[in-house]
Amino acid sequence: MAAATNTTPRISSKSPTIRRILREAAEISNSPSPDYTAEPLESDLFEWHFTLRGPPNSAYDQGLYHGRIVLPPTYPLRPPSFRFTTPNGRFEANREICLSISGHHEETWQPAWGIRTALVALRSFMETDARGQLGGLDTTDAVRRRLAQESGSFRCATCGRSNTDLIAESEKRAAEASSSAADDVQVPQELSMGWRDEMETNKAAKDDEGSDAAELAEGFVQTAPTAAPSTSMNTDQPQPRPSPATDGALAASQTATAPITTQVTVTAAQPQHGGVPLWIDRAIVALVILLAALLLKVMFGL
Repeated sequence: MAAATNTTPRISSKSPTIRRILREAAEISNSPSPDYTAEPLESDLFEWHFTLRGPPNSAYDQGLYHGRIVLPPTYPLRPPSFRFTTPNGRFEANREICLSISGHHEETWQPAWGIRTALVALRSFMETDARGQLGGLDTTDAVRRRLAQESGSFRCATCGRSNTDLIAESEKRAAEASSSAADDVQVPQELSMGWRDEMETNKAAKDDEGSDAAELAEGFVQTAPTAAPSTSMNTDQPQPRPSPATDGALAASQTATAPITTQVTVTAAQPQHGGVPLWIDRAIVALVILLAALLLKVMFGL
């Protein structure tokens, strides 16, 4: 991978996105970690390549995994996308994966997070279950351990180096730096538990949206108690005298249904002729015929 410091002298831009990317590349280079490394390509600052160790005490703890990070033009306002290129048994190789830190879930991304935070979170996500996740795989621990043993020799065609060489260099730089800054990075709580909770939350939200959409499609949304229509429409039947114990409840029910009863009564009581006597209509028709006859007489000299 190209060193981050090599790209700085050749780029002069006032873009906040470029400045942010260069600052993050310099920070990772100056405070290396023995567990992961990441750098942008010399030819494209928006594409990064990373190599990380598998999480300890897991089926991946002997593995070294390589992958790509693609930053959007509006980074860090929008999140990056991730994909592993090394087979690992947790994520499909060379396929964009769906995580709460990726471009699939922009609503959970915060611009204050960066590449280092994303790498630490991505490493911790390897221990979670796929459960139908986009880009996720459900395999046995035996398969994952076998892939972990084989992962060290994986060589990226772009970087031209094996995972073992890349992590060894990162370990050497971390030992020379003697800095614990990289070890202080913690996965935000909303990221470490976000994906597991996200599956259930999104499913419940989709179910609620589907229920509301079904009601709207049918042209009906329940806004009143179910028993109200039967009370209001039964106006022709005699109502029994309520007992004192239920007097208050019946009064409230009659109050809630009063608008429906009034609307039905007003609609049925409208007069057929709008309240105008029939003889006035006939007089108007006679006057119109008389005026038409006079007009014809004047025009044709009859």
